[in-house]
Amino acid sequence: MDKPLEGRIAFVTGSGRGLGRAIAARLAELGADVAIHDINREAPAKYGEASDIDQVAAAIARSGGPTAAVAGNIGDRDTVFGMASFIADRLGPVDVLVNCAGGDIGASGGKPSPNNALDISFEDIQTLVNNNLIGTMLVCQAFCKPMVERRRGCVINIASGAAHFGTSPEVVYSTLKAAVAHYTRCLAFELRPYGVRVNAVSPGPTKTARFLATRKVDPEMMQHEASLNRYGEPEEIADVVAFLAGDGARFIHGQILRVDGGMTLYAG
Repeated sequence: MDKPLEGRIAFVTGSGRGLGRAIAARLAELGADVAIHDINREAPAKYGEASDIDQVAAAIARSGGPTAAVAGNIGDRDTVFGMASFIADRLGPVDVLVNCAGGDIGASGGKPSPNNALDISFEDIQTLVNNNLIGTMLVCQAFCKPMVERRRGCVINIASGAAHFGTSPEVVYSTLKAAVAHYTRCLAFELRPYGVRVNAVSPGPTKTARFLATRKVDPEMMQHEASLNRYGEPEEIADVVAFLAGDGARFIHGQILRVDGGMTLYAG
C-alpha cells in the first residue's frame, strides 16, 4: 500500500522542528493526518527551520493530508488537555501518539551550564524534568485514555541513546531519558489488555538543526560513505517511528529500539 497510515490521526509533540518535524512529515507521507506541535508558535524559527508552526503544518499538508497546529508547554496539565481537545475537534481521535518534545534545554532556553551531576542548577533540573518526563506522562494521560476506550492506538516515546549508559555532561537529561524508557515499559504493561501498543525509540546523535548548532561535531562522523560510524539522519529515525506506527509492528509492544548505527552494542 502506498498510504498504509491512511485514515489514522497522529500527534507528534515537538514537531515544529528537528527530529519531530521529520517524523511528522514521514507519517503524513504515509497517509496520516498529523497534528504539529511546539512549545510556542515561533519556535521553529530558532534554528532557521521555518517561520512558525503554521508554516510547518502547511508544508507537511502539501505532502500528506489535513494537519492542525498547536502550541504549548507539555509540562502544564491544563495546556496538554486543552491541546488534546483542540486536536480531537479539528482532526478526530488520535491513533498514533509520538512523544518527541524534550531535549537537553534548561531554564534559559539553551543547554544547562554547568551540566554535570553535582553542579547543575535546581532551575535547570526542574525544567528538564518537566520537558522530558512529566510532559511525556501528561501527554500520555491525555491521549491514551481515549485509545483504551476505543481499544486501538499506539504510542511511540522518543528516548535517547544516552539513556543506556553512564555519561557526563548531560547527566540529568540522560537520566530522564532512561526514565522515559522505563515508563514506556510500565505503560505497555498497563495497556497490553486493551490492544494499545507502546514502544520507544532511542536515537543516537542525529543531525538536526539544533544538534548542529549547539554541538561541536566530529567531521568524520558527518560522512556517510559505507560506514555506520556516523551521525544519524532525522529521516532514518523517522522511518523507524513510522514502522512502529504501522501494521507491520502490530505485535511489537513494550520495546526500546536503539537506532544509533550500533554505537551502543551491549545489552540493557
